[in-house]
Amino acid sequence: AVYRADPTTGAVEKVTDEPDGPNGLCFTPDYRRMYVIDTGTPRDIKLYDVEDGPTPRLVNGRQFTDMRVDGVSVGPDGLRADIDGNVWAAAGWAGPGYDGVHIFAPDGTRIGQILLPEGCANVCFGGPKRNRLFMTASQSLYALYVNTRGAHAS
Repeated sequence: AVYRADPTTGAVEKVTDEPDGPNGLCFTPDYRRMYVIDTGTPRDIKLYDVEDGPTPRLVNGRQFTDMRVDGVSVGPDGLRADIDGNVWAAAGWAGPGYDGVHIFAPDGTRIGQILLPEGCANVCFGGPKRNRLFMTASQSLYALYVNTRGAHAS
């Protein structure tokens, strides 16, 4: 399940139990939706609307991407959004030509890929301008300057 910790009271509440194996989490730049990587079955990325109120919840869950490339299922792990709403998803365990970072437009269309020689577990935008993408892989840490910035400072 996916849980929320209330910043005022510290109370922990379940916001959804729909994903089979929730893993990576990331808000859209406007905080109105949340991406949830599901490492269960199927291995994909889901998108939820954030329902605000006394007890915030994730609602209207739907598949953002099936994480398949040429019929091959690529395992997603961590993810981040950039200032344009594009999603940068760490992925791997599918072999050469698939492992690395997959970049998706806000509508779920794959618009790019950064190939790595090993599976990628997580990504983070860093540096003074948040324009350096850090990628943690199976045995290595990679960094690459990109032509965008991470959506959130934290």
